Amino acid sequence: MSELITAALVDLDLSAETKQDAARSLAERMVAEGRVTDLDGFLADVAAREAQMPTGLDGGIGIPHCRSGHVTAPTLAFGRSGPGIDFGAADGPADLVFLIAAPAGADDDHLTILSALARRLMDPEFTQALRAERDSGAAAALIRGEEATPAGSVPKAPAPEASAPQASAADDGTPVDGPVPDSVAPATEPFRIVAVTSCPTGIAHTYMAAESLAAAARAGGVVLDVETQGSAGFDRLDPALIAAADAVIWAHDVEVREKARFDGKPIVDTGVKAGINRPAELIAEARQKAERGETTALATGAATHQDGGATTSGDHAHFGVRLRTYLMSGVSYMVPFVAAGGLLIALSFAIGGYETAGAKSVADHFVWGEAASWAALLNQIGTAAFAFLVPVLAGYIAYGMADRPALVPGFVGGAIALTINAGFLGGLVAGLLAGAVVMAIQRVKVHPTLRGIMPVLVIPLIASAVVGFLMFIVVGKPIASLQRALTDGLNGLSGSNAIILGIVLGLMMCFDMGGPLNKVAYAFAVGGLADPTPGSLKVMAAVMAAGMVPPLAMALATTVRGRLFSRTERENGRAAWVLGASFISEGAIPFAAADPLRVIPSAMAGGAVTGALSMAFDCTLRAPHGGIFVVPLIGNPFLYLLAIAAGTTVATALVVLLKSMGRNTEAPAPAAETPKISVVV
Repeated sequence: MSELITAALVDLDLSAETKQDAARSLAERMVAEGRVTDLDGFLADVAAREAQMPTGLDGGIGIPHCRSGHVTAPTLAFGRSGPGIDFGAADGPADLVFLIAAPAGADDDHLTILSALARRLMDPEFTQALRAERDSGAAAALIRGEEATPAGSVPKAPAPEASAPQASAADDGTPVDGPVPDSVAPATEPFRIVAVTSCPTGIAHTYMAAESLAAAARAGGVVLDVETQGSAGFDRLDPALIAAADAVIWAHDVEVREKARFDGKPIVDTGVKAGINRPAELIAEARQKAERGETTALATGAATHQDGGATTSGDHAHFGVRLRTYLMSGVSYMVPFVAAGGLLIALSFAIGGYETAGAKSVADHFVWGEAASWAALLNQIGTAAFAFLVPVLAGYIAYGMADRPALVPGFVGGAIALTINAGFLGGLVAGLLAGAVVMAIQRVKVHPTLRGIMPVLVIPLIASAVVGFLMFIVVGKPIASLQRALTDGLNGLSGSNAIILGIVLGLMMCFDMGGPLNKVAYAFAVGGLADPTPGSLKVMAAVMAAGMVPPLAMALATTVRGRLFSRTERENGRAAWVLGASFISEGAIPFAAADPLRVIPSAMAGGAVTGALSMAFDCTLRAPHGGIFVVPLIGNPFLYLLAIAAGTTVATALVVLLKSMGRNTEAPAPAAETPKISVVV
């Protein structure tokens, strides 16, 4: 830990009032120490991580953290606040703030040490000692796992659990194969649980949940082994431990890897924060499920009792929510192909013009000194990337439904969709069919000797044949006809029809700013890029333009009429300039959460204006993201920027008008009047 934190990175009198101010104050220390190269860029990464999930923990702890390309070395800064700072924890503000900065390619050794710190934060004695410490150097030594020692003496080595990849109920970090010691184990055979913890960044919450569950298990006489699927490594639980377990706990915010290992066990499926804040309840729930004989068949998500009756789904979400999750899983894997292929094709057009698309193969006709050859090369590489869009979409929709066995039939179905010209819609249907077929096959009980070859041979073989038959013979042609009708409809959009579509897309993009409606509109636009046409390129342009409006409007409003906003909102407004310009609609969420009745209608109005103007100006876009940074690749870029400016102006004027009505504008509202919110960007 000596390389991660020093006395210069400790502030025992942190004066910040908001979590943004706290992060900035601690990050400035990192900049001064040469650990962070770009303060604003790093803070934007911290804010983006915070938007995924608040980093406040019960017990007065805040752990803002992120991976960032602006970090030169894994670094930890610590601040102690007297009044406390709201980080979104249920029990109130945090007085202990740890800012964790990891480089984008941080090595496992440093991340293992950071995970050890996350576990130690679950120790009340450790946090009490930090609250009592009066010297910055001693506080840094305490965080490093050392005792405060005179100069020249040898510090105490870090606690041994720092390198342990798994947390256990018996010895603070070493996996247990047998019962816990007599001091904590009941007289009878102990109840055994295996758990998996994971969080989006994999730095802090993953390991804190593991330690919290282990501590609760020790207190309850339970043998518990945890697999931490975080950045410090992924060491699989011993299959023997899983086989011997009475129940399973998943405390995760990203998909659990290799779920099939836990098939047939009682499973408690929850978020990682529940593992940190209420571990005893999760253990009790696991006991209850085991006592009822409730198990989970992971092929279908359906739980069953010993009497064979079905109970609730392993995924408690409504079918519509799960369907959207499946579709967005496919779209999320497809987007990088769209981005790479689309930008390469757009660059080829910028260099060689649109006739580049008809150039001969560069494998036989490449000339080093000709710009046309380089343009053709970029175009053909981009076209090759685009060829994967529909298969990847279908494959990962199926993967989201039924895990790895569904990948092959999903990809096969997507490739067939291209063959029969069923396009994006065909890929959607192929992915859903593949996932459903694999889930149906997994329901079939097979002899134990066949289980090993089922996921690698039997399921891909049978599912691919079934999906191929359905796509070629049954549903493929009707879907292809529908795809042609949709494509012709988009290409034929003009005048009022195009403007109406632009208004609808603009309203959807700005209603929930990153929520379900926003994602549906975005998925519709990105899907059109899988088979780009003039109409689909207009849709993509309108969607991105409208999505930029909410944060830009809030940034402009806080600039021109700052007295209508609290200090926190004005701070958020400065960050919103960058977020809006980068097409990150979530930059307006803090404003919408604090004042939804004024902010959301204003943003929607501005988004509708921008979407309508983008369509009316015939603006086009091949890139699925990028904001103003891809303007050179936009068709009619000047008019495109004009559409964004017009929508931003409308939204700004409306939010200022609504906030001015019935409010005393002679002085800014005190910071205390701003509602505490759990999402910050």
